Amino acid sequence: MATKIVIVVQARMSSSRLPGKVLLPILGKSLLYRMIERLGIISHYAQVVIATSEDSSDDVIAREAGLMGVACYRGSMNNLLDRHYRAAKHLGARIVLKIPSDCPLIDPVIIDQALDFYFANPGEYDYVSNLHPATFPDGNDVEIMTMDCLERTWREAKRPLELEHTTPYIWETPKEFNIGNVIWDTGLDYSMSHRFTIDYEADYQFIKRVYEELYPKKPGFFCEDILNLLEEKPEIYNINTQYAGVNWYRNHLDELKTISPRQTKLVIDKNYI
Repeated sequence: MATKIVIVVQARMSSSRLPGKVLLPILGKSLLYRMIERLGIISHYAQVVIATSEDSSDDVIAREAGLMGVACYRGSMNNLLDRHYRAAKHLGARIVLKIPSDCPLIDPVIIDQALDFYFANPGEYDYVSNLHPATFPDGNDVEIMTMDCLERTWREAKRPLELEHTTPYIWETPKEFNIGNVIWDTGLDYSMSHRFTIDYEADYQFIKRVYEELYPKKPGFFCEDILNLLEEKPEIYNINTQYAGVNWYRNHLDELKTISPRQTKLVIDKNYI
């Protein structure tokens, strides 16, 4: 029997910096729809589940999942590890992928590369990502874990940041898990210079413009297509470049043993709190 792969996409309306970002419109569909559309063209067979909260504010996300014909699991608002674990368990997952809902430009090929690496080394890894260290443009985040690994994490993780961000307990205790990492085969590192994720209004304008430029001619465009576009039209790159390298690590450097200040950008300005 084939190993069941479940992709868990955690989404909620209550983003602190850009509320409702997952349902912002992109070419007549929601940003979440466009992202799920991209997950649907990976070469590995996987079931996608949108994991949202039980709060009434997220009823709209559950409805969106229904319109897309995608499974939806509703759980804890703030304990995302619990929500992630229960969603995967509910669907009988053996292999679980964590793909953030703020990555609407994620390259399906990059997801496949991570899965290929995992399956090329059967039984060797509990957890594989492309984030430790990161080399791909930010917004191509792939984390793969066995269900046993996720369940152990669910049982043992205690710190608030571990519950909120789902996987830090794994990569913060490397002696307890067999961990693998996939680096960009170009030899480049764009993790701090190119931002394809969404957290601010400028990110939305960037993503919207990329879709408008590429999607009509090639709906399944790749990371390479985006990079070529940014070379041709640097004004698009400049839309959100002020946030390149900014990520959630910046608030937890005193708590994270495996993350260095070089892996995040400490930015404080009137638009960034």
